[in-house]
Amino acid sequence: MDFSTVFDPNVHVRSLTLVRHGRTAYNASGRIQGVIDIPLDEVGNWQVHQTGRALKALYVDGQKDQARHRLIVASDLGRAMATAHAFADLIGEEVHPDPRVRERHYGDWEGHATREIMDKYPADFNSWLHGEGGELKHNVEPDRHVGERATRAIAEWASKAEPDTDLYVFSHGACIADTVRTLLSADEDADANSAVFSMRNAHWARLIPIAIAGKPLRWALSDYNHGPAIADTPEWENPKL
Repeated sequence: MDFSTVFDPNVHVRSLTLVRHGRTAYNASGRIQGVIDIPLDEVGNWQVHQTGRALKALYVDGQKDQARHRLIVASDLGRAMATAHAFADLIGEEVHPDPRVRERHYGDWEGHATREIMDKYPADFNSWLHGEGGELKHNVEPDRHVGERATRAIAEWASKAEPDTDLYVFSHGACIADTVRTLLSADEDADANSAVFSMRNAHWARLIPIAIAGKPLRWALSDYNHGPAIADTPEWENPKL
C-alpha cells in the first residue's frame, strides 16, 4: 500500500520532525531494548537537554513566523517521554503520549546483548543485519508493521492539527527509520533503504510535505540523523557532567 494516501493532501502539517530518545544504560551496554521501559541514564538526560535547546533554537526561535503552532507527540515509554519533555517544557507545550510510535518489539531478543545474540544465532543475526528477516524467527515485529502503525498514528495527529503546525514525534531508532522508509515509499528501493539507518541517540529527522493538486501527499526528507553541534565531539558520549 502507498501510505502517502493516509494523509489528506488538503489538510496537513507544515513539517514533521522525528526525534530519537537519549541514551539509556541498555544503549551504553549494547543491549536490545525494544518495548522494555528503560529510563534515560545520566548521559542520556544531559543529551536530551542539549537536543531540546537545539530544536528550540533552530525551529522555534529561528523561525520568522512565530505564530505557527506546534504539536508534540511521544511514545509512551519513559525514555521517549523524558526526551519530549526536554523540548516541550522549554516552549510551554503539552506532550501527547501515543503507544503506536513505540519502538519495534524485538520478541525473544529483548533485553539481550547484541554480542550474545550474534554468538547464539549467527545466521539469523547476520540475516537481520542485511535486512533479510532472520530476526523474524524469534518473534520480532516485522519492520513493515512498525512503519505502518507509526505512519497511521502520525497521519491521525496531522489531521487534528492546524495547517501551520510543526509536528514533533519523539520515538525510537528502529521505529523512526521504519517510519521514514514508509513515508518515502522506499520499501522496494534498495538504495533508499540502505540510506535510512537507525539514528544516534537524541538526534532527529525532518520531513516536509509536498502537496500537488490531484495527487497523494508526498514527503521530502530535508534532514536525517541531525544533532546538536556538540554531538560531533567525543563529549556527546562522555560529557563532563
